[in-house]
Amino acid sequence: MEAAKFTPQDTATDSKLHFLDYWRIIQVRKTVIIAVFLLVVITTTVVTYILPKTYMSTAQIEVQKDQSDIPLLLQGQQQSSYDPYFIRTEFEKIKGQRVLYPVIEELGLSDILSKRYRLTSKLSQEDTFQIIKKTIDLQETRNTSLIEIRAFSEDPKEASAVANKVAETYQKIRLETRRSSTQRGIDALQLEFTARSKKVEILQQKVDELRKDLGVSDVGDNSQVTLEPETMRMFERDRVNAKQMFAQSKTLHDELSGMTRMELRRVIPVSAPDEALGAHLRDIAKTEQQLAQSRKDYSDEHPEIQKLTAIAVTLNKQIEDRIDGVLRGVQVTMNRSKSVLDELEKAVSDAKKQDGIKMENYRPYFSAKRDLETEHKIRETIFLRILQETVDDKIPKNGMVDIVNRAKPDERAVRPNVPLNIALGVIFGLVIGFGLAFFIEYLDTSVKTIDDVERALHTAVLGVIPQNVGSLLEEGPDSPHAEAYRVLRTNMLFGRKDPKANSVTIVSGGAGEGKSTTIFNLAVVFAQNGSRVLLVDSDLRRPSLHKIFNLSNSIGLTNYLLRQNTLEEVVQRTAVPTLDFLPSGKLPSSSLGVLSSAQMREFIKHSKERYDFVFFDSPPIMGVSDASILCSEVDISLMVIQYRKYPEVMTVRAKQMVDKVGGNLIGVVLNNINISQDSYYYYYSGYYYDYYSKHDDGDKYGDKYGDKYGDSYEGSSKKRDPKKVKDAAEPKVEIKQKF
Repeated sequence: MEAAKFTPQDTATDSKLHFLDYWRIIQVRKTVIIAVFLLVVITTTVVTYILPKTYMSTAQIEVQKDQSDIPLLLQGQQQSSYDPYFIRTEFEKIKGQRVLYPVIEELGLSDILSKRYRLTSKLSQEDTFQIIKKTIDLQETRNTSLIEIRAFSEDPKEASAVANKVAETYQKIRLETRRSSTQRGIDALQLEFTARSKKVEILQQKVDELRKDLGVSDVGDNSQVTLEPETMRMFERDRVNAKQMFAQSKTLHDELSGMTRMELRRVIPVSAPDEALGAHLRDIAKTEQQLAQSRKDYSDEHPEIQKLTAIAVTLNKQIEDRIDGVLRGVQVTMNRSKSVLDELEKAVSDAKKQDGIKMENYRPYFSAKRDLETEHKIRETIFLRILQETVDDKIPKNGMVDIVNRAKPDERAVRPNVPLNIALGVIFGLVIGFGLAFFIEYLDTSVKTIDDVERALHTAVLGVIPQNVGSLLEEGPDSPHAEAYRVLRTNMLFGRKDPKANSVTIVSGGAGEGKSTTIFNLAVVFAQNGSRVLLVDSDLRRPSLHKIFNLSNSIGLTNYLLRQNTLEEVVQRTAVPTLDFLPSGKLPSSSLGVLSSAQMREFIKHSKERYDFVFFDSPPIMGVSDASILCSEVDISLMVIQYRKYPEVMTVRAKQMVDKVGGNLIGVVLNNINISQDSYYYYYSGYYYDYYSKHDDGDKYGDKYGDKYGDSYEGSSKKRDPKKVKDAAEPKVEIKQKF
């Protein structure tokens, strides 16, 4: 069995196989599809031509709520609006016994149906009603008040007669119902108006007696006519003013009483202005100024000085007397305000008492008067309503139900619809036929879901890789495919039991499952994360990793294991600084078992010490023993399973082979998943795929690598170019040594 070659077009091949599998199902099950299709179509056609012809006639009516043709006096134009609940209610009324029973009687439908069905006895009215009800269909025109009454019958004339009679009967019943209900309402209002009129007469007599007995001078329409409330409000207003004046005078008196004489001279002219005191203060200020000026020229014994001194003494005495007078005046004002306040408070109290007494005496009168006014209003309202309903009953109401279009006999049958029935038979025949064929696809044993893997292999699924995955060196670290491998990297690190386990190989049951793609991109992701990584192409029979790197494969792992070159000579650097690559080299036919040698085990041990992680590519485990050898020598093994490609039994067998050689299989990678179409995997790991910008050129890697390496990459849609294959096998690129 040939070893798998990795190319970016692996996923394209898998996708083609996926669709070819469905085409194969159609080819195998074409007999079932054709048989089911013909059976459904023939049955539909026969039944269609056997069914009796049915004719339909339609009468269209306009239905409005109960209203008059013209608005009443003092009312605006009545507005009609679409009411779905009203329309549905009228539907039920039209198909009810109250409408259909008269239709059955007037058209003699019981006799007609009895003859049509060849019955020995006449159908009862209820049986005829149940039959006619099923032959009538009601439809409404959207957002309008139009109703279509559709009647179906084997006789076109009978259908038109039933539709028209239903419309006429419904119109007649609506008008009679409105007229009778209005008359009943008017009669009830008349009785209530008579009772209210008698009650008004009794209350009016009672009010007149109370006014006479209590001596109430009721000259207005207000219920409160006494003078006490107005007097009380006047006294209360004066009391508030007096209280304010008393508070002001008391505050002034208290402040002035606590001041010294010098402070009073400064404050009184402002707070309690006095004309005489102001004149004395101006005179004393002038005299003191003259006295001070004279003392500069004369001694104290000078007559001028003595004169001015005597005047100053007199003025000071007058000022003190005036201040005492002002203080007494403030006190008198305060006392007077207090007296006025006390009198007003007493007057308010007396007014309240008088008002309470008056209101208590007049209460029966005012209570009776309010009752009389209420009854007057009720009686007037009833009278206006009687007048309104009486006038409204006389106005025509033909607009409640208006027959817009009458039904006419139709010579073209509406049932059965031959073209439609045959077309539906064709569609359902194809759907059922293909559905039955594709149902068999679900009975196969290929791997389809994560649950299938975990149930069959008892191993966790560490990663789900989408379709159209290419080289992450070309796509870049921000591609949506890179996130899938970062998820795989994280799960692999958490899945290993020994933190020192750093040598990894990836195996698969068959060729073309994406093994080389997975290990290459996984190594790139580890290197981009900062780890020193060595990627070894140990698929000695069909190496492919050197083509992705575009490096030479002239020397490599086989040369080192055969001791033809040193490790420093065979290890090559890549575009990623922390990623080194060891190609497979040329494998002589005499050295097929070189991977099981002691030199290989020594190389694995040596490389694990030099690098953080070492990745080994391998051939399919079911075809070549090299994969089993690698599984037994490395620390960790992963298994790649192609989605919907190989039977589940093959996958189980591959896992058993890993277990037999003592390999440490920590998980499984599902490859080539169409996440955008398979909702199972979309919810599992497809969120990051939509988060990043999607590539519109999903096959660009397949075409690119197909052009470069021919069809060595699985999925290439172009033919092998021998020249390009040769150039790819021996690229003219200088080997970049690691050491």
